Amino acid sequence: MSALTLKIANQMIEAAIAKGHEMSLNPLTVAVLDAGGHLKAFAREDNTSIMRPQIAQGKAYGALAVGFGTRWLNTNAQDRPHFVQALNGASGGAIIPVPGGVLIKDKDGNTLGAIGITGDTSDNDEAAALAGIAAVGLEANTGA
Repeated sequence: MSALTLKIANQMIEAAIAKGHEMSLNPLTVAVLDAGGHLKAFAREDNTSIMRPQIAQGKAYGALAVGFGTRWLNTNAQDRPHFVQALNGASGGAIIPVPGGVLIKDKDGNTLGAIGITGDTSDNDEAAALAGIAAVGLEANTGA
């Protein structure tokens, strides 16, 4: 597979939301970006707060920006806060450096895009993202 299709992106979203229901998570917001950082698919469950779309996209964008899932950014925000601040400044504030942004890769290791999820704890958001990616048979990079 060389491209992330709308059908696959929507399947990931459905699986991620289903995982959220299975885990009894708060309502989730899910953004899938293609490898160029463009929004491919998006869903926002009922009763989410108003900044959730920006947070979900910021997690996915952050993963694409550094080539690792946002768990890597979270670690670096603690170890090298000046670097993450500069990166976020360079991106116009578009990066959310906490877990929940996961790179989507094909079996050959090519980056197809990223999924960003928000609504619950960052670890739970990441678990839902991993379920979405696994449901379509693709590989994930959390940045761990």
